[in-house]
Amino acid sequence: MKLWKVIGLAAFAGVAASGVVVARNQRRRAAYTPDQVRERLHERLAEASSRSE
Repeated sequence: MKLWKVIGLAAFAGVAASGVVVARNQRRRAAYTPDQVRERLHERLAEASSRSE
């Protein structure tokens, strides 16, 4: 029975850790203004275009 408790605690810790990562990424994305997002997208498009050529 102890094995199931350990597995349950590990699963809970994994869910909590992934929630923290998602929240951190969301805050980072929300900090950009629409102009900054547009700029970054244009930069990434230019990089992808230069790599494919």
